[in-house]
Amino acid sequence: MNRFVFLFITLFFLQSCFKESPKGELIFTEANPSEGFNYPYFLFIPEGTPIDKELVIIVEPNISGFVDDNLKKHIEKAKRTATKDFYIGNYVAQKLKNPLIIPVFPRSKRNWKIYTHSLDRDVMQQKDNQLERIDLQLLAMFNDARSKLKELNMKTNDQFLMTGFSASATFVNRFTLLHPNKVKAVAAGRLNGLLALPLDSIGNKKLNYPLGTNNFKKSFNIEFQKSNFLDTPQFYFMGENDDNDVIPYNDAFDEDERALIYELLGKEMLPERWKTCKNIYKNEGANADIKTYKNIGHEHPETVKQEVVEFFSDVMEK
Repeated sequence: MNRFVFLFITLFFLQSCFKESPKGELIFTEANPSEGFNYPYFLFIPEGTPIDKELVIIVEPNISGFVDDNLKKHIEKAKRTATKDFYIGNYVAQKLKNPLIIPVFPRSKRNWKIYTHSLDRDVMQQKDNQLERIDLQLLAMFNDARSKLKELNMKTNDQFLMTGFSASATFVNRFTLLHPNKVKAVAAGRLNGLLALPLDSIGNKKLNYPLGTNNFKKSFNIEFQKSNFLDTPQFYFMGENDDNDVIPYNDAFDEDERALIYELLGKEMLPERWKTCKNIYKNEGANADIKTYKNIGHEHPETVKQEVVEFFSDVMEK
């Protein structure tokens, strides 16, 4: 083969797999149901990512901030999340020089009550459609990404770090409750003053997912791994001026869930509900740092993102 033709074909192939992005390489992987995931995902590899040490992949679930039945719009938003350091996942990935996965789960306008981006009860009840068990689909994306990185001579840990903000923070908190054995550590902020609780009940009130763990075996065919969850390093934060509470909205919670939250944890998001959840985690012995930042609202300034970096750094050093 002519050398020029060979070079052209090689460059064309690389361009089709890797798309230029700020301070790193971006790989877009289409949905692959045969491998266990019905939606695409992005894999971002920061510049300077080493190949001489074991890497810990970072996962930040996508959050579009809108409902739309056009998957391309969710892809566009997920791409921005993967490549801009405004977002916690990309910021952490670039600081730590570890790869980042951003799934592209849709959030439907037609089926607006299915709040995929917060891993709510409705999406976890989906059966026999593409949304069924998106938690397991995310694990399949992780395995696929590990294979891609292995082809690039990059070794990866079999656990991952999780981060998120707002709805994606709720997603990672709930995901960690479901799969603590896969999460090396989790750091997330702006959770409506509400944490998924490592309890199956409070008093005589049963706590089903996503409030607690009562129905894990029946609904998900898994046992709650309580000791693993309590041992998992966790860092959650709220801003004291945050007044964006989604508990009253029907896309986030049904009336029965809302009633339990108000009765058992508090109607006031800050400080009441947040403090109650913090105390429950403490009393159960969770390895969790739960903070309220002064003088900030629904935001994650660089000082906060840097704390997330330091938290993950400490976990990996240990």
